[in-house]
Amino acid sequence: MAVKLSLCMIVKNEEAVLKRCLASVGDLADEIVIVDTGSTDETKNIARSFTDAVYDYLWKDDFAAARNYSFSKATGDYLMWLDADDVIEGENKKLFKELKKILGKQRPDVVMCRYNIGFDENGAPAFTYYRERIFKKEGSFVWQGFVHECIPPRGNILYSEAAISHRKISPGNPRRNLELYQKAIFNAPLSTAREKYYYGRELYYNRLYKEAICILEDALLDPTLWRIDAAGACKLIAECHIYLRDYDHALTAAFRSFSFMLPTAENLCTVGNIFQLKKNYALAVYWYERALEAPPEEGGFVRPEFRDFIPALELSVCHYHLGNLEKAKAYHERARSLRPNHPSVLANERYFS
Repeated sequence: MAVKLSLCMIVKNEEAVLKRCLASVGDLADEIVIVDTGSTDETKNIARSFTDAVYDYLWKDDFAAARNYSFSKATGDYLMWLDADDVIEGENKKLFKELKKILGKQRPDVVMCRYNIGFDENGAPAFTYYRERIFKKEGSFVWQGFVHECIPPRGNILYSEAAISHRKISPGNPRRNLELYQKAIFNAPLSTAREKYYYGRELYYNRLYKEAICILEDALLDPTLWRIDAAGACKLIAECHIYLRDYDHALTAAFRSFSFMLPTAENLCTVGNIFQLKKNYALAVYWYERALEAPPEEGGFVRPEFRDFIPALELSVCHYHLGNLEKAKAYHERARSLRPNHPSVLANERYFS
């Protein structure tokens, strides 16, 4: 059974990337709904070259409200969202066409797709996670959260390898989300553990480390915080303490993450990094080796480089300090085989030469 797929987007001043995004969708979407929240450039004209369903929406400092409005204007059996700087590229175009056929056969309530949000020096995905991407319209799904909005998945959930790539061409305003949180807090305290966690992340990204620690610790006191977010909060607290050069508290926070879920390669590398900063290279080696042995993560944010490249790179440094030059060179060669053009690899190559 064929299904009608509606692409729903919210945009503002996206003339640099919107055409690229919509062109990449190609013949995948049967309907395109664009909700403009106040563009002053050519965004709306670009949108109208792809669809007549372009709507103005008065911005209310609430991303969820804007996305819910875009969903309300769609008429498809399934609703899919993209950001303007997202793109469907390469073999993923074929995977999404195949996924559309699966929608008609299996009729899932929610489809979780891979989201590539970080890339290495060669442009290959280096940071990815599953994100709720497509929803059955009759499921009456509602976006939640004025910043870092989401729809909690429910019902029959399908996981797909089809991936969206978030290809930014400009950094944007790094304080935008932080300012939205601070404006909201001025009127009322954050009400959910998830909001506190993401506010803590924004404080961390903006180098407000002491403030981030306080907010993240508060989020951890709430039993409703998702287990994977709790582990993430612990890691961020550890990173904050690292930047504050408080390595003992950093270590405590890093180990605390293990109480919420099995250690990920990234968290194991965090522990290794702390011992490396403490100049305890033997213990650093132990934890980096555990990262090399870590199984692939299931769900959450996944950065494969922490299972191979990062620990190999750091093990080379640690063994050098321990005087194990042969092991140092062996791990360097392992890192070089994975990412030969990485700046650290190139620098080490000149040294070993």
